Amino acid sequence: MPQGDKSAYTDKQKRKAEHIEEGYEKRGVPEKEAERRAWATVNKDDGGGKKSGSGRGAKTGNPAAHKGGKIGGEASASRPASERSASAKKAAETRKRDERRAS
Repeated sequence: MPQGDKSAYTDKQKRKAEHIEEGYEKRGVPEKEAERRAWATVNKDDGGGKKSGSGRGAKTGNPAAHKGGKIGGEASASRPASERSASAKKAAETRKRDERRAS
């Protein structure tokens, strides 16, 4: 199979890559780079395309799609409530101040 041939990927993996690529393009990434990143993400998540052999179905756990929220939640939850509250109040003040400057 030549490099760049996507025939070994499932329809679901192809849809996933297309969706990821569109997201990159919306953020201003050039088309070829967006496609490269999209397929790299599919390979990372699913371990590449279909492979022959018994018991090697296309199970997809989407690890990259779930990692960020977990990390952020852990960091916040490890701080005491009083510290989180003070941080939220400071952020609200900053937003208010910035809004006044902008108008």
